[in-house]
Amino acid sequence: MEMDDILIIGSGVAALRLATLISQDKNVRILTKSFIKNTNSYMAQGGIAAAIGIHDDPSKHFADTLEAGRFHNDEEIVREILNEAPLLIQELSKEGNIFDQTEDGNLLLGLEGAHSEKRIVHSGGDATGKNLIDYLIRNLTDNIRMEENTFAYQLILDQKQKRCIGVKAKSGDGTIRHFYGEYVVLATGGCGQLYSYSSGAPTVTGDGIAMAYLAGAEISDMEFIQFHPTLLYKNGETKGLISEAVRGEGAVLVTADGTPIMEGVHPMKDLAPRHVVSQTIFNYTEKGQDVYLDISAIRDFKQRFPSITAICEYNGVNLLEGRIPVVPGSHFSMGGIKTDLIGRTSINGLFAIGEAACTGLHGANRLASNSLLEGLYQGKRLSQWINKNMEKTLGVRHRVPKPIQPVQEKKSVLPDVQVLKERMMKMVGIVRSKELLEDQKNWLQQLHLNAFIELDSYSIEDINAIFMYITAYLITDAAWHRTESRGGHYRSDFPNEDENWCRETIIHKRKGEVMVKHEQAETALVN
Repeated sequence: MEMDDILIIGSGVAALRLATLISQDKNVRILTKSFIKNTNSYMAQGGIAAAIGIHDDPSKHFADTLEAGRFHNDEEIVREILNEAPLLIQELSKEGNIFDQTEDGNLLLGLEGAHSEKRIVHSGGDATGKNLIDYLIRNLTDNIRMEENTFAYQLILDQKQKRCIGVKAKSGDGTIRHFYGEYVVLATGGCGQLYSYSSGAPTVTGDGIAMAYLAGAEISDMEFIQFHPTLLYKNGETKGLISEAVRGEGAVLVTADGTPIMEGVHPMKDLAPRHVVSQTIFNYTEKGQDVYLDISAIRDFKQRFPSITAICEYNGVNLLEGRIPVVPGSHFSMGGIKTDLIGRTSINGLFAIGEAACTGLHGANRLASNSLLEGLYQGKRLSQWINKNMEKTLGVRHRVPKPIQPVQEKKSVLPDVQVLKERMMKMVGIVRSKELLEDQKNWLQQLHLNAFIELDSYSIEDINAIFMYITAYLITDAAWHRTESRGGHYRSDFPNEDENWCRETIIHKRKGEVMVKHEQAETALVN
C-alpha cells in the first residue's frame, strides 16, 4: 500500500501544472503509463490562445470559442477561463520566459483557424508543447514522486465513505500495486488512438474515461470528436500533425492540379473551423482526389516551422516542391468525464482535468489552441482549491481496504485493436449515419464488453484494449442518439443543426443509463 496526499494519473500539461503548484508540504505522486513525455501535450505544435493583443479582448475570444463550439459550450465556464487566459500567459512569461517574442520584446502573436484576431502565443515556433512540458518538468519539486511505466486500470472506491480513495495499477512485469490518495486526479488525456488516422500520442487510448465510467462516474458529450484537417499523409499512413499555424501563415489547401478546395465553402476559407475544413477534405479524398497543403507562399518555412520540417523530411517529403500531402485525423475529444470548473466529478474524491474532462469549455468543437490553455487553467485552479481545502477532508489513511492479490492471467478474446481503429474511422469518423452507427453499435454489443469488469487477471495490453473498446462504445452510442449535426459530430442523414438539441447533453453512466436530454434510455454495454 502506497499513500499520498494527491495522486495524479497522467503527465500532460494539466497534470504537471497541478503538481508544480501544489503546496510543497503535501505529498504528490504522478503515475504515467509510459514515459513522462509520451503525451499529447508534449507533441503540441500549436500554441496557447489568450486575448492579449492591442485590438483583442476576451469578449472576442469568447465569441470565437462559442462559434467554433456551435454554441454547445457552457458560457459561464468559457468566460471564466478566457478572462483568466491573459494572466496565465503573463505568469508563465515571468516564471519561465519561454514564449516567442518580437524584436521589440513583445509576445509574438499568431493566427489560427476560426480566430478573429492574432492571439496565439508559441514557443520555439512549433514546439510549444515540448518547451512547456520541459519547463514544468524542470520545476517538479522534491515532494513530487514520478512513477513511469505504471498503468492505472481501476479506481478504488470506499463504499462507506462513498468516495474514491485510490487506484490499482500494474507495473511492466504485471505486478499489481495499490496507490491511495486524499485526492485522486485523472489527467489521462483523450482517446485519439481509437481511430486509424490520429495525431495523438500512442498512449492516448481513453483509459481515464473508461476507468471513470466503470467506477460509476458520469461521462458527457462523447459524440463530439474533433478531426484535425491536416495530418501528414504518406504511403497510406498518417505520419504526424501539420499545425494549423501553417495555414495561419498563408498555406492553402489544394488538389493535385492546384485548385483551392476552400474557396466558396466558408468565409474564412482555409482558416474555417476545423470540422468544416476536415469535412471538405474528406469529401475530396472519398472521391479519390488527393489533397495537399500548398506552403509556397510562406517565407523561411524551415526556420518558422522546424518541428514540422523535421517530420516532413524524415518521411521523405520534399519541401522544395512546396506541397505537403494531408488527410484529416482524430485530434481531440470535446467530451469526457463530466466535471465542474474545479475538476470535481460525480464521484466524491475523484477529479478530472485536461482532455479527459468535459467542463463545457469546448462545446461541440474545440477552438484551436484552447486545449493547452484549459490544461494550464485547470491545473492552477485545482491546486488552489486543494491547497485551501486539504485540511477539511475526511482522510483515508486509516480506512483503506486490503490489497487484492493478483490471480492467474487470462487472455482477452477481443479483436485486434487495429480492427477497432479502422471500423471507428469508417463508421464513427468524420461523416456518420444511422446505418453506419447501428452497424458499429451492434458489432460492439456482440463483443459482450460487460464481461470485462474484473480486470486484475488481464495483461496491460489487454486492459488497454478493453478500455479502447468501452470508450468506442460510448462514442458510438452518443453519436447514434444525437440526431443532428453539430461541430465535430456530422451525420449525413441529419446534416443540419437542430435547435432542439442545442446545449442538450448526452450523459452515460454505468448500469445501463444513457441520459439524453435528461431522459433515460437503455444501453447494453454494462448491465
